[in-house]
Amino acid sequence: MASKRILDLLGLAFWLVLTFGVAAFASQFEPGEWYTYLAKPSWTPPGWLFGPVWGILYLSMSLSAWLIWRQRSRRAVGLPLGFYLIQLAANGLWSWLFFGRQWIGLALVDLVILVCVVAITAAMFLRVRKIAGIMMLPYLLWICFAAALNFQIWRLN
Repeated sequence: MASKRILDLLGLAFWLVLTFGVAAFASQFEPGEWYTYLAKPSWTPPGWLFGPVWGILYLSMSLSAWLIWRQRSRRAVGLPLGFYLIQLAANGLWSWLFFGRQWIGLALVDLVILVCVVAITAAMFLRVRKIAGIMMLPYLLWICFAAALNFQIWRLN
């Protein structure tokens, strides 16, 4: 029993480190001076909001993946967790494309792919463990909003 608890805690640590590792990578690419000169829609959130929102979303994503991983002895979880990893890579790629390379259009393409992969991941998670799928929904909504914002910035510039 104690070894299962230790393994569960190690699994939780793995998903937290992996997910927040992507967050750390993405945070290297912050809005620079060039971003301040871009035309943005009036409904662009203030910059200070992004950090707390992403922190909560990354925590929720990590816990969601961990809940799926914990089902590995009862359910096939390789494909859902594979999609989780794909969406995580697309998530980190967006910051590099948008802020790092200033490729607004390509970042938008990445976000469209990200929305699709997160939707698939959430649907797969729902089938394995309902609460894990539900926990992915705020993230899905946020990246849909981010895609709309990215599109408007691309369109205006």
